[in-house]
Amino acid sequence: MNQLWDNIVEFVDAERLKATLLYDSANPLLFNTGLFLVLFVAFLLVYRILSRHHTLKTIFVILFSLYFYYKSSAEYCFILLGVCVSDYLLGLWLGSAKSRTLRRGIVLLNVLVNLGMLVYFKYLNLILTTIADFSSSKFDALDIILPAGISFFTFRSISYIVDIYRGDIKPTRNFLNYTFFLTFFPPLLAGPVVRAKDLMGQIESHPVASRAMVSSGLFLIMAGLVKKVIVADYISGNFIDRVFDNPTMFSGFENLMAVYGFTLQLYCDFSGYSDMAIGIALLLGYRFKANFDAPFKSQNPSEWWRRWHISLSTWLRDYLYIPMGGSRCSKPRTHVNLFNTMLLGGLWHGASWMYIIWGAWNGLLLIVHKTLRSIFPHVSEKKRNAWWRVTANVFLTFNLMAFGFMFFRARSMTHVHDMIGQMIHNFHFAVAPQFLSGYLMIVLAMAAGYLMHFAPKSWSKSLEHSYGRLPLLLQSVVLAILLLVIIQVRQSDIVPFIYLQY
Repeated sequence: MNQLWDNIVEFVDAERLKATLLYDSANPLLFNTGLFLVLFVAFLLVYRILSRHHTLKTIFVILFSLYFYYKSSAEYCFILLGVCVSDYLLGLWLGSAKSRTLRRGIVLLNVLVNLGMLVYFKYLNLILTTIADFSSSKFDALDIILPAGISFFTFRSISYIVDIYRGDIKPTRNFLNYTFFLTFFPPLLAGPVVRAKDLMGQIESHPVASRAMVSSGLFLIMAGLVKKVIVADYISGNFIDRVFDNPTMFSGFENLMAVYGFTLQLYCDFSGYSDMAIGIALLLGYRFKANFDAPFKSQNPSEWWRRWHISLSTWLRDYLYIPMGGSRCSKPRTHVNLFNTMLLGGLWHGASWMYIIWGAWNGLLLIVHKTLRSIFPHVSEKKRNAWWRVTANVFLTFNLMAFGFMFFRARSMTHVHDMIGQMIHNFHFAVAPQFLSGYLMIVLAMAAGYLMHFAPKSWSKSLEHSYGRLPLLLQSVVLAILLLVIIQVRQSDIVPFIYLQY
């Protein structure tokens, strides 16, 4: 509560007002900060006042979204505006073009502009460093600051132009509506990857949030905060980071617990952001598709990628895998398409060979799974749903994915080698009781996180339904109590969302 009050005081204190409102690289405007809460409440009040003035409301949301992005990336907000102008003009040009060659050229231009930005901001140093390593020359990394969320809004940009080319949507003639779509702040920094064909129609219809949407939105925001602050941040700062930074200082058992912990942390951190983004959008009257669907319950790698980061996995499927030929070609070519798609998906996450290795691992898992399905005979539904088979499949799939996340989190292959070495040669299961007593709160937080995940979906639906039936005043009280609890248990420093770096 003191932190929230400090944020309010900063607004009242004229001397601090300027410093609070201006860009600060150390303090981006995140959903889990008191500053965002204060600004968002004020935003909602103005948003409601302007609800019947569609153009003014659209402009207001765009300005707030640009300010939200400015607080994370400073002057790079002009790059985002530049992409809006480029997409809008290219979309109109593509809509009026008749020649197939010209239409393809317009799509290629859009892809080159967006990929060009990604290559410069995300991959140029990796490319130059790799070249320098092969040529045994010295290279000092260029001082390039990565604009927040660039991977997300460039993917939305590409999908807009490609969907026009495919005839799935028509180009919008309202520049404000398109700018609203690309800059809309809930999914701007870390997704979900919202496509124009799913959002543009809603923007043009000027929706109003219903009572049910508000209740669902508040519930999702609370769920996201619990995942992010109470689970992900707590287990990360108090255990996981320590092990991954110095794996040889811990037993193999502790390294394994850190791998399981990071898998949970990444899920809670990212799905928590997605929940909050979807919830905030609902408060404003807009619906996004779910971005996670209990991925730890997956029985094979293919199912995992139908449940994990759904907006990205379906984007990769529709705009990379299928154009490559998908599964419409020979089995060897299909396997190559799968591998290349996951390899590029790994590279999308950042300019590091560790992400590329992680992508390659997932590509191999998908190939192995499809190969095994073609070799072994089809199992009847009754046998497939046997509890022991489901349990074994879930256990194996989860561990294979958790193993891959070592490459996602570790700083280098040396750290991965050290972690695997500790788990093979120095496991020391006897330290389990000591680990349990020494990290009791960590164990409880991890257990709570996994329990929430594996609980039947009907439980969360029932809880959401019960929350939705409460009067708005009681809903606000529940939200206030949760915020007080979060303020008490969170770390002193705000922990950024993991996917903000992508």
